[in-house]
Amino acid sequence: MQIYKVGGAVRDRLLGRSVSEVDWVVVGASAGQMLELGYRPVGTDFPVFLHPQSGEEYALARTERKSGHGYGGFTFHASPEVTLEEDLRRRDLTVNAMAEDDAGNLIDPYGGQRDLEARILRHVSPAFAEDPLRVLRVARFAARYAPLGFTVAAETLALMRQLAESGELAHLTPERSWKEISRALMEPRPDVFIRVLRDCGALAALLPELDALFGVPQPAAHHPEIDSGIHVLAVLQQCAEHEQPLNVRWACLLHDLGKGLTPADQWPRHIAHEQRGVPLIKAVNERCKPPRECAELALLVGEFHTHAHRALELRPSTLLELLQRFDVFRRPQRFAEFVAACEMDARGRLGLEQRDYPQAAYLLGAAEATRQVPVRPLLEKGFKGAELGEALNRERLKALKIYRQELSQESIVPSGPGL
Repeated sequence: MQIYKVGGAVRDRLLGRSVSEVDWVVVGASAGQMLELGYRPVGTDFPVFLHPQSGEEYALARTERKSGHGYGGFTFHASPEVTLEEDLRRRDLTVNAMAEDDAGNLIDPYGGQRDLEARILRHVSPAFAEDPLRVLRVARFAARYAPLGFTVAAETLALMRQLAESGELAHLTPERSWKEISRALMEPRPDVFIRVLRDCGALAALLPELDALFGVPQPAAHHPEIDSGIHVLAVLQQCAEHEQPLNVRWACLLHDLGKGLTPADQWPRHIAHEQRGVPLIKAVNERCKPPRECAELALLVGEFHTHAHRALELRPSTLLELLQRFDVFRRPQRFAEFVAACEMDARGRLGLEQRDYPQAAYLLGAAEATRQVPVRPLLEKGFKGAELGEALNRERLKALKIYRQELSQESIVPSGPGL
């Protein structure tokens, strides 16, 4: 029996990056031997075991053969006769197909270290094209290592294009797809993830509503970058730079889908794109099955992001309706995430990345002003039921008018029509 450190731990050590997880492959052993040594089996699909002390994963060396569609359409063969080189050959990228023995010696049969030095993400073998999930994985690695100068090899991109055109991506389960998408959105360059998917044709297969934005112009006065798709990429980049959570990043990815439905004869204006985008966002949420909080925020940002941009001009009554729509009295965090997404949208424009966004502080202050309205005095006056709700709304509206009046005196918001 021989045990080797493999995969990401080897790759990241060579890159000088911190290693958070370590995977191991065991050559020359059977499942029975692993059990005798106290290793605990994991699941039933693969011969993977947990170390009795460290809890790290140890997998028996195995080969695989395509036997069906999708990520799960493979037959695996594990036995003591499978060599380390055979096990590494089934992996996706050369930079992930390296191993180290217990003395720290590098085993690199497929040129992973060379590709690390050249900053290239390259497939190990033609078998890469048998697994559609690898399209998403490679795009995710590109998003992670783009700051280090990594790019996808042309021949690997060609195989990814082959997979996208084959229809295999349709066989990925929503759970597997979402796991890759969500992880990619949290990488340092989530915009690169989308670019790579688009370059190989996978974006049109996975998120056609998003792919439709590229080439659609916007008014240059508000969007110097012009292209709607390029704008979304810039917004994602702002999300990463400002370390926004997944909810915000998912909402930003989908916020402008309605622009893809604007008739060409109406370009570059996109009147009512917010409302047109809602059914598209619902469709993407249904297909990708993100967590409920991600799905809900995406819908709200899509429908109301222009309200946020015009917040300083909104009448108090309109602002109160917006706050109520977000249920800010019970779910303040969701409204804060909405405001953050809108700020990323405002900053994701060519040359305007550093501009101020006073709407953020104004909206959060308005939400706080309404939350400070006490309920007890109204209860003591005998209000209850629907009458209590109406009286509370009146008091909250008063609070918003006072809040706005105070800011108008400081020239923070315009006086006049908004009052």
